[in-house]
Amino acid sequence: MNAKAEQVSSNSALDIAKLTLALIVLAAGIVAYYWFNGQPTWQRLLMLIGGLVAGCVIGYQTHTGRQLKEFLSESVFELRKVVWPTRQETIQTTIVIMIVVVILALLLGLIDLILKWLILDHLLSIGK
Repeated sequence: MNAKAEQVSSNSALDIAKLTLALIVLAAGIVAYYWFNGQPTWQRLLMLIGGLVAGCVIGYQTHTGRQLKEFLSESVFELRKVVWPTRQETIQTTIVIMIVVVILALLLGLIDLILKWLILDHLLSIGK
């Protein structure tokens, strides 16, 4: 948990306009990729990547964009704190899970056979 206090602020009209412009530029890059179908692929990819980069740059200039960048950098920082299991721990845990799954499958199959035997073979044959 971050010790910094959360600040709730609404986006200003300028930020909303910038975000709208960023979405329009991003959409223009995607439309250009499909619109210029006759062009070489590398040119179409440049249009797509250009729209993506320009949209991100415009979006970053907003309060929401800066908050997103801060969130992503804090997420990467927290991800570095994760203690990943070793290969042997992973293999051992996987084997234990496989054994438990097989045991539960056999147990559920046994319960199903017992219920079938009770209901179909005994209870329904009483009325005959």
